[in-house]
Amino acid sequence: MAIGEFGGAPAVPSNNIPLLSAAPLYWFYEMSHAALNPSRAWADATRLFFKNPVNPLSFTTFGKSVAAACELFERSTRRYGRPEWRISSTLVGGERVPVQISTVWERPFCRLIHFERVFERRPQRPQPRLLIVAPMSGHFASLLRGTVEAFLPNHDVYVTDWVDARMVPLSEGRFDLDDYVDYVISILHALGGDIHVVAVCQPSVPVMAAAALMEADNDPYTPMSMVLMGGPIDTRVNPTAVNALAEQRGTDWFRSHVITKVPFPNPGFMRDVYPGFLQLNGFVSMNLDRHIEAHKQLFLNLVRGDGDSAQKHKEFYDEYLAVMDLAAEFYLQTVETVFVRHALPKGEMTHRGRLVDLSKIKRVALLTIEGEHDDISGVGQTEAAHRLCVNIPADRQAHWLQPGVGHYGVFNGSRFRSEIAPRIADFVLSMGHVARVSRNASGIRRSHNGAAAHPL
Repeated sequence: MAIGEFGGAPAVPSNNIPLLSAAPLYWFYEMSHAALNPSRAWADATRLFFKNPVNPLSFTTFGKSVAAACELFERSTRRYGRPEWRISSTLVGGERVPVQISTVWERPFCRLIHFERVFERRPQRPQPRLLIVAPMSGHFASLLRGTVEAFLPNHDVYVTDWVDARMVPLSEGRFDLDDYVDYVISILHALGGDIHVVAVCQPSVPVMAAAALMEADNDPYTPMSMVLMGGPIDTRVNPTAVNALAEQRGTDWFRSHVITKVPFPNPGFMRDVYPGFLQLNGFVSMNLDRHIEAHKQLFLNLVRGDGDSAQKHKEFYDEYLAVMDLAAEFYLQTVETVFVRHALPKGEMTHRGRLVDLSKIKRVALLTIEGEHDDISGVGQTEAAHRLCVNIPADRQAHWLQPGVGHYGVFNGSRFRSEIAPRIADFVLSMGHVARVSRNASGIRRSHNGAAAHPL
């Protein structure tokens, strides 16, 4: 099984594959990948030869089959890099406007990406500011491309773009769950208030912790609302197979079986990580039959010349097979805190020795979203946030269980676009208005751009 296919919590290796130690595997993986380069080059050249219209064999079933097989081999053995966002414009009020993507905040393990829409005239509808906290669970933040596209027409969108740990030099220091919470707080301060936070899956726990700490400090940059989507707030509720697996094995098993050092010549040489290729093994093993069938269909579509179907497959797997290494400290602390000790729902989670008290959350509105068929974060695990945040007024809380979707469908796909995203947009818009009235009445003044300033 795997914890975290498409955004849940960090993945674990397959329960069916014996794994003695990850220590030598990363080095072996790097050498194997390099050794396959000549074979990939040969396969690509052969594919081009049999697809060349000058070659009479390119029109035969034999030629098409050879070309398809070579393409399948090359795609199955390549290392997939960080995918591009591929968002250049969006529709705002029926008008197509360009989108400029820029980095507005940066630390060694994260960049904050701003999707700035370039208007010729300001839209009539209010445009709330939205911070989407992407999961650090193996895939890159571009996994949320569809999420961003759904919100862009009516929101000013920012996204956390987590950095592959193998690209971070050891001299930059460690990164753990406490650092993750610090990053969230630092980003909220950098954005200057008037912001709503959407935590997609794994970050639900650190986002709640950040909100509680900021509320306890009466921080003026506390978000107006937080939307938790398919997050493992309390994995004791309706536990899934992946929850049980993590609890059964315990943190020491993960430390000894999946943690290794980044090999030379990567920038993060000698950093302790949970490698992306091991996570990918966990992702694929969850639904091995489905992936085999998908690649079989790709082969047949290539032979038939069904370019549209083949292209959809390629786009999905270009994203799915692009994975990043996780810092060992973050991975192990997340497993221990969230899945083994259940520290947050028990009221025992600490941040740098300070207790995370969810009862301190009073001003931040709360919306939770779950999928009816979610097999990563079971139904009720995210909704548990309402039970824990006892001091948020009832009229500032809402929950939505989306019928007919699994984990991925909570934040992407047609039902997300048509049913979930509009609910989030309405909640954010209404809670933003209530928050402004409430905070202005409590003596928090605003800067010229509407951002919260320190209390008078």
